Amino acid sequence: MNIKSRFRTRTTALFYLVATVSLLAQVGLAVKKEDFKTCDQAAFCRRHRTFADTVAKQNEALAKGPSAPSTASPYTVLENSVHLDGHTLVASVQHGADKVPLKLEVFFLESGTVRVRVQEVSPLRPRFDDAQKYVLRDQGSSLPYASPDSIKLVSDAVDGLAVHTVSYTAENSTFAVRLTEKPWALEYLQNGKPAIQLNTKGFFHFEHLREKPDAEVDGVDDGWEETFRTWTDSKPRGPESFGLDINFNGYDHVYGIPEHASPLSLKNTRGGDKDSYDQPYRLWNLDVFEYEDDSPMALYGSIPFMVAHNAESTVGVFWLNSAETWIDVTREKTSAFSSLFRRGGSGKAPVVGTHWISESGVMDVFLLPGPSTADMYKQYTELVEQTPLPREFAIGYHQCRWNYLDQEDVLTVNAKFDEYKIPYDVIWLDIEHTDGKRYFTWDSAKFPDPVAMQEKLAAGGHQLVNVVDPHIKHDSDYRIWKEANENGYFVKSKDNTDNYQGWCWPGDSNWVDYFNPNASKWISEQFHLDKYAGSTRNLFVWNDMNEPSVFNGPEISMEKDIKHHGGWEHRDVHNIFGMLYHKATADGLRTRESPSTRPFVLSRAYFAGSQRYGAIWTGDNAANWEHLRASVPMILSNNIAGMHFAGADVGGFFGNPDPELLTRWYQLGIWYPFFRAHAHIDTKRREPWVVGEPYTSYIRDSIRERYRLLPYWYALFREASVSGMPIVRPMWMEFPKETSLFADDSAFMVGSSIMVVPVTDSDSSLPTDVRFPTQENWYDFHTHTTYLAPLKRQFLADLSSTLVFARGGSIIPTRERHRASSALMKRDPFTLHVFVGRNGKATGKLYIDDGESYDYEKGAFIERELLFARGKLVSRASPATAKSEPSAEQTEFLRKMAKVRVERIVVVGMRNPLTKATVTEDGETREIELAYGGAKKDSECVIRDPAVLVGNDWEITLS
Repeated sequence: MNIKSRFRTRTTALFYLVATVSLLAQVGLAVKKEDFKTCDQAAFCRRHRTFADTVAKQNEALAKGPSAPSTASPYTVLENSVHLDGHTLVASVQHGADKVPLKLEVFFLESGTVRVRVQEVSPLRPRFDDAQKYVLRDQGSSLPYASPDSIKLVSDAVDGLAVHTVSYTAENSTFAVRLTEKPWALEYLQNGKPAIQLNTKGFFHFEHLREKPDAEVDGVDDGWEETFRTWTDSKPRGPESFGLDINFNGYDHVYGIPEHASPLSLKNTRGGDKDSYDQPYRLWNLDVFEYEDDSPMALYGSIPFMVAHNAESTVGVFWLNSAETWIDVTREKTSAFSSLFRRGGSGKAPVVGTHWISESGVMDVFLLPGPSTADMYKQYTELVEQTPLPREFAIGYHQCRWNYLDQEDVLTVNAKFDEYKIPYDVIWLDIEHTDGKRYFTWDSAKFPDPVAMQEKLAAGGHQLVNVVDPHIKHDSDYRIWKEANENGYFVKSKDNTDNYQGWCWPGDSNWVDYFNPNASKWISEQFHLDKYAGSTRNLFVWNDMNEPSVFNGPEISMEKDIKHHGGWEHRDVHNIFGMLYHKATADGLRTRESPSTRPFVLSRAYFAGSQRYGAIWTGDNAANWEHLRASVPMILSNNIAGMHFAGADVGGFFGNPDPELLTRWYQLGIWYPFFRAHAHIDTKRREPWVVGEPYTSYIRDSIRERYRLLPYWYALFREASVSGMPIVRPMWMEFPKETSLFADDSAFMVGSSIMVVPVTDSDSSLPTDVRFPTQENWYDFHTHTTYLAPLKRQFLADLSSTLVFARGGSIIPTRERHRASSALMKRDPFTLHVFVGRNGKATGKLYIDDGESYDYEKGAFIERELLFARGKLVSRASPATAKSEPSAEQTEFLRKMAKVRVERIVVVGMRNPLTKATVTEDGETREIELAYGGAKKDSECVIRDPAVLVGNDWEITLS
């Protein structure tokens, strides 16, 4: 090594040391907000907000005039341009001054979903339009468009304005969309009234591509170059952003668009009232450590899917764009705009107005009409697909920290779980397990025999997860870097010549360009057993830092003007970068064995479509009560947006929770779909036994509760994989007509059967309000005390108790035998808990497969529909079970499960005293004497060992 090289290496190492120390020193401090842009500091957001303000003032003046109200939008539909082309309504839209024609296309899907696209008719340069390739089902090639024969177009004049109405019938429903020409506006009609409205405020603005002018753009600077702190964005294509107002007529509440640490019902971002934000919600994946609670700041993931709900219907909007996006939210109790064209009622209906602004790409938005929540999720998942069934171990408990010190430490922690009889499924290793932050390697001094370590864990049914971040250490002796460099697989600099280089945990780093199909395939192969030395089939992966996080980049990320495969700038693809790494990792794990097995990959960054590849979590939270509370709306918002397999770091990543906070976090964390404890390297050890009694026992009880309920959780994941319905749900989703629940995130539903009311206050002497909705029985999940709803009541919950309630009318399956891991429960018998509804009925489902292969796609599963009515419990195969010819995989699975039985049935809420149960199975009948018990005297009727098999049809009659 020459003198210059040694000097450069030492300088880089010194900078890296200083940068790392600086990052670690920030632990316990609040987020550095100055590191991240506001709308005013993002030129395109500032331009569109200014444009909207100007139009809004002009609208006010027009509304006072004697003629019919209109908007001051300068964009109109060109005369005689509106026509049907198959399943598409086509029109030309033009700005009155710019005279650059835009193509407006409105596509109609069989389900009632409407897709609206806008871009230049003849763009000066191509716009990025590949988001659909990475996000939509089958790359968008198989969307079920409506038959042209079912679509009718009627053109007319209303209030002197040219109006074109398209109506069509699909799936036994009639849908209608109305396009107005001057100015252009589009309305989705429900029962003849506008529900979703586009450009009815006139905020639509589309910056056409152009040659670089001498003057400023739109009277605002930074159109061709923009500086934030010390970084300058060269913007070689100039301004190319667009914005659109989307208004929900008749709705008070909107939800979704994660990820933000904000309440469930999205707040106003303009208007100035005390509860409003002063910034729009931002979607731009960022590494924000110890993020601020109650804020619209961008965080690690971005899903541009928004849901509106009222007592009559649920609708959705999916804004398909992977560039930086800002969304303003406003509410108008009496909106002149709801009757902009003197249609749709008195104009006094509530309206939630939203203003969507994206920096680049094409405008591509989907309108989902519902009208039920289930209908809307069916429409959404036909676009982006459902959450697939995960590995069964993945819904167990995960134990993680940065970092377990070495192989001995890992095995000691494993043994401690056995010693304290606490079940767990996965232990995790962070970046310190590697050889100098070189991923796909091990520190041989700390982990001399990683295979033996994994085999020891696997003997108890436990798995290992290693972190594999996307930054690749710049080291010519490092095989991964060398191969990627030789093959040209790295992201390029802005001039598209050299590799882009930045700093992350290893120091100087490069990033693989997943938009290059060859590079993506190559990185997938690095996870194969023959490439990843020291890995076994029991090793799984954690993708961290994949926003991507770049320590010396603007907003701790990549510069927007660097180049990806195909010549696209990072600004175009930033929000899907992390998802493509997530996909590549999952592909690698899935294909490392033959036949393929289901992968497990956790990702910090995500986008719409990430649900196909694994789980996510809410990032670097803090050990405080505020972040405990914030985790609920954050995980609910992710579930609303289709990212179901979501969790938060139990205990908080930064800081040291006191025993009460840690206990309460476990009591809540068992109800996250993804359940993992995690902690920063500078925190004290906090495994469940470290905190001491009585807290260890409280935490053990909570984790055991999770394992008891794994059959229920797995059935919920099955439901999500079929219907797209969220796994954890806001209260309004199960009780859609109860307006008092529409903004409530103090409680939530796990599936349709369990209500969780987390205790999130440090003072357990304070009562917790619980609202029992609808005309139904509710039961304390542990004592079976009955509450007759509707009812609002206060509870005092000491640290040993939780507020969890079963909904009357539910049947909940459990497995009651305490095991060390979920793998050791596979042949355990089941208990069925029947919580009788006010009508004397209850329903539920039980779903079982092998938990790891794809054999369930060939019928290798058991799915039972359970019905209790008139004192009789019946188990029948679900319609999905029926197969004319059973596959070999199905036959083998059923053979393995042939002796698995139901060992106990607990019936809660029976009104009449009963003495016996008559069991009918396989044409044989037997009687069993009933027992009574429960925490409250005789609160439950128990059928001990009915010995019915889970794979059989059977009936049990109580008398």
